[in-house]
Formats: sequence, C-alpha cells, structure tokens
Amino acid sequence: MDPLNAVEARVLGSLIEKDITTPDYYPLTLNALTNACSQSSNRDPVVAYGEDTVTRGLDLLREKKLAFMFQGADSRVPKYGHRVAESLELARPETAVLCVLLLRGPQTLGEIRGRTARMHEFASLEETEASLGVLIARTPGPLAVRLPRQAGMKEQRFAHLLSGEVRAPAAVAEADPGPAAQAALPGEERLARLELESSALRAEVAELRRQLDALKKQLE
Repeated sequence: MDPLNAVEARVLGSLIEKDITTPDYYPLTLNALTNACSQSSNRDPVVAYGEDTVTRGLDLLREKKLAFMFQGADSRVPKYGHRVAESLELARPETAVLCVLLLRGPQTLGEIRGRTARMHEFASLEETEASLGVLIARTPGPLAVRLPRQAGMKEQRFAHLLSGEVRAPAAVAEADPGPAAQAALPGEERLARLELESSALRAEVAELRRQLDALKKQLE
C-alpha cells in the first residue's frame, strides 16, 4: 500500500475516532467529516480543511480499500466510513492506538493510554505497550515504530508507519561521532532489537489472555 499523505491520515483518523466515540452519527456526511478533521480538540496539528480537500483524501483512501462511501435509500447525501479493521485486520485496542497516532503524531505510552480512553480503556501501561507491540511486530509490515529517545526526554515515543518511515529528531546533536560513540552503536542496536522482541512477546501474551478470557466466557 502506498503511504498516506497528511490529508489521508487525518481523514482516516477522524473516521476511526467518530466510528468508536459517536456510533449513532456514523458513517459521516462529508460536512461532518470535514468538521471532524478540522476540530481543535484531540488534533495535532490543527488544520482547516475544506470539503474539496477532504474529498480528495477520501478518494485516495477508497482506492487503498481503507474507506467506503454509503448511500442508503433513506439517506439524502452520501456518508463515509473506514475499513481499517477489515483491511488491516486489527482488534479494537490496536485500532484505538493507531487512531491516536494518526490524529496526534508521535506519542509516549502515557499519552497514548490517556488519549485512547474514550475508544478503549487500557488497564495499564503494560497493556498499552502490548497493543503497540502488535502493531510493531505485525507482518508482512509493521504499522508502528518505537522512536529513539531524544536528548533531554525521559520517555520514548511511538509513531505510526502508514505514512511511511518516520524521521525522528536526532537523539543527540548531529556531529561526527567519536570513537566512544561508534563503539557504543552495536550495543544500542542490540538493545533496540531486544526491546522490539520484548514488545512482540508482550503482545502475544496479551492476545493469549484475551483468547483465554473469551474461552472462559463460552464455558460459563
């Protein structure tokens, strides 16, 4: 799938958010979707898209099988929705995480947990990280990435990959690294690989727990 541009990402994120938080008004009319894309809350950056811009974004998303248009017999205007769960095979927790990353850009674990609360309430940061692990470890291609920790920042941030590779700010000043820094690189790479594997394992454990809970409910 070709990377999403900024308009596509905003339109898709807005569709996902409104689907989960205001299901009575979903699918959305073009006017409602345009307002959702340009609202000042839960958006970064805040934009002022017109209907023509949103329509172009919808057309591109429909080509990618990520959005659809619906017009029922009792509907006077077309309405629009998303196909993220079907096209990307995502459960509700992962869909909520992806939505926040689409609408707010790179986020820390705590920010993701707090900002997904209306869509899916994670019990802990560990559960949040497990869902991120599902997105990171997804095959054939990851949908999210753990960004390098920036200089002066305590926590790492995560970003979606639907718009292609993320160019994170450098963790240190861009300069020719000295011998000590060069010697440290292999260890950093090993640590990054271990963190990725750990996230994937946590995601697998969380999925097994969900399956076990579902099985218990069936047997009750």
